[in-house]
Amino acid sequence: MIDVICSLALLSLLVAVVVAYGVRLVLRGEAHFARVDAAGSSPLLGRRLMEMAYWSLQPVARLCIRLGIGPNAITLASMGLALIAAGALAFGHFGVAAVITAVAALGDALDGLVARSTGVASDAGEVLDAAVDRYFEGTFLSGLAIYYRDDVPTLIIALAALLGSFMVSYATAKAEACHAEVPRGWMRRSERAVYLNVGITLVPLLGKVPMIAALAVVALFSNVSAIRRLAALAATLRARDAASPLPQEPVVEREEEESIEAAPPASSAIRSEVTSAAS
Repeated sequence: MIDVICSLALLSLLVAVVVAYGVRLVLRGEAHFARVDAAGSSPLLGRRLMEMAYWSLQPVARLCIRLGIGPNAITLASMGLALIAAGALAFGHFGVAAVITAVAALGDALDGLVARSTGVASDAGEVLDAAVDRYFEGTFLSGLAIYYRDDVPTLIIALAALLGSFMVSYATAKAEACHAEVPRGWMRRSERAVYLNVGITLVPLLGKVPMIAALAVVALFSNVSAIRRLAALAATLRARDAASPLPQEPVVEREEEESIEAAPPASSAIRSEVTSAAS
């Protein structure tokens, strides 16, 4: 019963936010955010939905700033909530987990809002945020895998989603390290958070079908997205190497150098001959 109540409460809150943002659209037009403009939309997550989420967090961000709550504290609190949500999932309390996950996921956006509003955004903060994101997803999907451990087909889909989520992040990090442009992809962090949270919210009301559907969408599109990014990165690096090939080392000379290094010093050879003659 508690899971049904939590799911209904979360859906009611979502409807209230949609209605409030609809009123905002009619009266003042769209709410624009630089973060949303930079991230862009995807076929699986529209721009207006992202703007609505950021808009709904504005009062919470102002309250955090007024209370002196910093972005790192919000990030770490999100991690703690993610661990609790994973435990709830592992024990089958999907409604409770949906509420906690929604708060934790919004905290992931809230920390950035607070950091930029207070002028304390930094590379170290982004590293902490990215690390917590990976732990967040890992614990969430691990909780699902534990719950579905006796349901092998669903367990395989959950593990495929976990693999795809990490490979998307790996491909992005590898491209950034190589200073290469790769496709944005359809299943980024925000898309995965929305689809998975919708899935667990609907489980207490409709059974496990929405959860399996959400996991399948995440597993399929995240792995396809990771492969596309890695293929694009490989193509970029091959083109870069062809344009400016690395100088090849002279193999013969190197072999000679190695033979010289391997040969004993002349004094050692003479000493060895004298020792042999004396013996």
